[in-house]
Amino acid sequence: MKRVRCPKCDTFIVFDETRYDEGQALVFACPTCKKEFKIRIGTSRLTAIHQERHIDERAYDHDLGSITVVENIFAYKQVIPLDLGDNEFGRYVKGTNINKPIETSDPSIDTFHCVIHVEKKANGDIKYTLRDAPSDTGTFHMNRILRDKERVRLAEGDIITIGATTLILHTAGNETNR
Repeated sequence: MKRVRCPKCDTFIVFDETRYDEGQALVFACPTCKKEFKIRIGTSRLTAIHQERHIDERAYDHDLGSITVVENIFAYKQVIPLDLGDNEFGRYVKGTNINKPIETSDPSIDTFHCVIHVEKKANGDIKYTLRDAPSDTGTFHMNRILRDKERVRLAEGDIITIGATTLILHTAGNETNR
């Protein structure tokens, strides 16, 4: 199942993309605001944004790991590659200035919710650190809420919960479940 966002009111519309061919144009009418809009089956705009940033950034010379995002309400999965430095996660809203936007209809995720800092040590090991942005609903690491200004070291498979959405860390070189 795929979701498209109404360009007028940002309401999500869910449809079965397997029934259509790549490149095919579809017309939708938003059930909320009645706006009609057209999409072309293919990659999402945010996927292109993520790819574009990785092409441009010299820090992304090789795999630094990724975050798998599973929206609990619809089980909608996204995979977001990580970069060196601060990876700012939050809900995608037009005009939001974060580098790792999450496509979601979950209103309990702030537009800037949490940060995963990726650092490469002198010996080549990669260190992952999580902190809250701070957000209104908090950031949970393995079902434990982070306190203000608290930083937590992350490892492969760690589960981060923001709002009603789950993030799973996949460290560099680990190809499981991506």
